[in-house]
Amino acid sequence: MKLMEGKRGVIFGVSNTHGIAYGIAKQLFDAGAEIAFTYAGEVMEKRVRPIAESMNAKIIMNCDVTKEEQVKAVFAEIEKVYGKIDFVVHAVAFANREDLTGEFINTSIEGWNLAMGVSAYSLVSLARNARPLMNKGGSMLALTYLGSEKVVANYNIMAIAKAALEASARYLAVDLGKDDVRVN
Repeated sequence: MKLMEGKRGVIFGVSNTHGIAYGIAKQLFDAGAEIAFTYAGEVMEKRVRPIAESMNAKIIMNCDVTKEEQVKAVFAEIEKVYGKIDFVVHAVAFANREDLTGEFINTSIEGWNLAMGVSAYSLVSLARNARPLMNKGGSMLALTYLGSEKVVANYNIMAIAKAALEASARYLAVDLGKDDVRVN
């Protein structure tokens, strides 16, 4: 028996075969897990669908993580197809290029809100919607980067968003820990 055989979950944020999210998906699949995939928009669907199909995904859905109704729709479909799940991988991040480069002091409020919404708040939304479907012993995983702790050139607003993501994960770990679900 493979380590993840019989386990089911969803990955938000696979964009190509070169990223960490793909590496996680591939390891999960090779270990026997069933994986649902999401993508954000038509352009990403063209990249994600072949990856998801190569891993025999039963669910491949569009999901803008800043739109609660789309997040709800994904988890409704997951419940219909799988019932319960064992893992959620949050590999979603975005910031406008102009808010990544130059001086951080020039970050716009629109850029701040976009980066924080996509890159950090989305974990809260995913956790809230996944909670009723998570099996005991399940796990939520979010990806972060050293830029949340140290200044990294051309990372600017994403560093702040990753710091918020990390803090959110700690608070979600307390909330979901009551249900025997880990958040890292």
